[in-house]
Amino acid sequence: MPELPEVETIKRVLEPQLKGLTITKVTVNRPEVIARPAADEFCRLLIGQSVSGMMRRGKFLHILLDSGDRVILHLRMTGCLLFTPADFPEEKHTHIVLEMSDGRQLRFSDMRRFGRFWLLQNGEEDTYSGIAKLGMEPFDEGLTADYLISRLGKRKKTIKECLLDQSVVAGIGNIYSDEILFAAGIHPAWTACSLQQEEWECLVRVIPERLSYFIERNVISPEEYLETKGQDYRNTPFLQVYGHGGEACPVCGKMLCRMVIGGRSSVYCEGCQRKGGIVKS
Repeated sequence: MPELPEVETIKRVLEPQLKGLTITKVTVNRPEVIARPAADEFCRLLIGQSVSGMMRRGKFLHILLDSGDRVILHLRMTGCLLFTPADFPEEKHTHIVLEMSDGRQLRFSDMRRFGRFWLLQNGEEDTYSGIAKLGMEPFDEGLTADYLISRLGKRKKTIKECLLDQSVVAGIGNIYSDEILFAAGIHPAWTACSLQQEEWECLVRVIPERLSYFIERNVISPEEYLETKGQDYRNTPFLQVYGHGGEACPVCGKMLCRMVIGGRSSVYCEGCQRKGGIVKS
């Protein structure tokens, strides 16, 4: 599933290209990916609207329209957004196509069809997408040790599971929770209630630092993004632990371990993640 750095990358690639363009036609091949309103109404309301910008909230994307209406979408596991010339080969699982006033098309494809779209009209409260339940953004000034302690400090769940709780901090998924905990020197299986003040303070420093680092490593041109069909901009060469179970730790050289926590694979270093403190990249 795309996490915050990937979703932010998509926003940064697409927004400058879409801004100022008008939607001239909407094709929905799979009505079930439109969560609200009905597919026919979704198409009717969008045609003739102009894009004023985009924004990200957690793992959600917003396409903002001049009217004040907005399209909210979540890519879920396999969703992909491409802005293409009209004659660009269409992906097999393309479910929505927005034709734009410059002749290009914004296409949404999703092999597993878990991704969803919501169209909310100007002034309409969002009680549908789940965004209202999201916690703080990782870059919010309010993300403090006291905030994390107040939300997580008494939980008996592992800190790895707690970092995945979108109602506390929005946007962190399985990949970057491993990277954050490695950088903070915190074992993923520690219970949240066992963490001390210094570990919480370390986390609030590391969370925005690591996510900012990976956002910057994700920088890609629109041409490269399209050429690779939106799939080859991720941080694989820069990930220190995620996906590297059984390999040498990049800091201490010990073998990285893998375990399953809350049904999710976790990779960590028993040498580096015994005590709090920031591990140097």
